[in-house]
Amino acid sequence: MAQIGSFSRDENGIFTGSIRTLTLNVKATIRPVDRDNDKAPDHRVLAGAVEIGAGWTKSARETGAEYLSLKLDDPSLPSPIYAQLVQGDGAHWKLIWSR
Repeated sequence: MAQIGSFSRDENGIFTGSIRTLTLNVKATIRPVDRDNDKAPDHRVLAGAVEIGAGWTKSARETGAEYLSLKLDDPSLPSPIYAQLVQGDGAHWKLIWSR
């Protein structure tokens, strides 16, 4: 697993941080959204005003810890990136990618 980003979460549930890959290096926010159906994402991933992904709230089976399952996509990427935003030390969150 590789860490491709780091974020912090504010009191409104908005994550602010950055995403870094070989082709992507952006400041990003992950914002909760009001869902209108069960399959709609819980969060939108934005680089400035441009939406580059979506996220769904999940819980780990063994620990029950909450995390976000993200799908990131951008024209500069050869294919979408699937990653998890997990809580690290203290208030820091890590964006983890694995094949």
